[in-house]
Amino acid sequence: MARNKIFGLTSRLLMSIVAGLLILSYLSILVNPAKVWILSLAGLLYIPLSLANLILLIWAMKRMSKSFIIPLLALLPSFFFVGRYVRVDTEEERLERAGTVGTQLKVISYNVGRFSLHDEKAGIDSRAECADSVFGFLKSQDADIICLQEFHAPDAHRVKSYIDEHMKGYNAEYYMFPTNDGAFGNVTLSRMPVTGKGKIKFDGSTNLAIYTDYGYAGREFRVYNCHFESYNVSMSGVMRALVQRDSTVISDTGDKMKRSIKRRPIQVDKVFSHIEQCPLETFVCGDFNDNPMSYTYYRMTRDRKDTFVKAGNGFGATFAAMWPMLRIDYILCPGSYTPVTHRTPRQPLSDHYPVVAEIGI
Repeated sequence: MARNKIFGLTSRLLMSIVAGLLILSYLSILVNPAKVWILSLAGLLYIPLSLANLILLIWAMKRMSKSFIIPLLALLPSFFFVGRYVRVDTEEERLERAGTVGTQLKVISYNVGRFSLHDEKAGIDSRAECADSVFGFLKSQDADIICLQEFHAPDAHRVKSYIDEHMKGYNAEYYMFPTNDGAFGNVTLSRMPVTGKGKIKFDGSTNLAIYTDYGYAGREFRVYNCHFESYNVSMSGVMRALVQRDSTVISDTGDKMKRSIKRRPIQVDKVFSHIEQCPLETFVCGDFNDNPMSYTYYRMTRDRKDTFVKAGNGFGATFAAMWPMLRIDYILCPGSYTPVTHRTPRQPLSDHYPVVAEIGI
């Protein structure tokens, strides 16, 4: 009897802790992580925390335990959030969306990882070959606007000619940071004349946002191409450290994550303030380095539609190393526009997958 009572108390305690962590993940979208950084970790763990609560719910119901109410209550708000990660799109919905729009704009956002991912299975064994493969993919998509992050050019003095050579027919706007082997930064390509442009630099960081203004099909709009602060964490290195119990690597990883979590909202607020001063409707694209249960996503989606949420199908994850768990790359369109399609082709050319959307304007 005493053993059963202890087991019951322990299981309820476990359920309460896991439920509490899931509730913290909901709160993470509202609280600025620069002030309470730990909440961002709860948001980052939303999927595993949801799965843990679901398992505990099934386990408690199978045992006919009244404690099932704990994970059940914790899971109820997930009905509002799970669609940010996985979605079922029907043919009927696709036809309905396509039937309500006339002119469509095709947009791509892609962190190309400085063309440094060399995949032997794909026959890619050099940065130049990786770049050629990425350019080949982009040209095959025939997009109207392409936002690239972590773009690498082999010569810092020949960036424009390098882009023109590989992406003929596109206008290129960019900002690059010089390195020992060239330059890297953000590039926005389009087939439309640029009516305005600029950059938003972040203090103490090589991450940034650039913006370009366009006129198309009687509409004027601005496209922000953003790359917010990354964690700079090697997943394989973390796994090795855990196996080898290397406390130094684990401690350094924690410091990096804390630093990026505190920096990113400052960058997000800077871009958001810039958007609020913009007289045009705005697209926000890029690598946010944050998941949909985050302050970053909450701020950037204000007055905008997430093309995955409106037109995606299946898992929306974009970070290859943690597919299908982590979605950190986005195309957000103005609220008056209509997302028609959304895809994340699983191209083995970067540690990110490209995001491709068709949008009715």
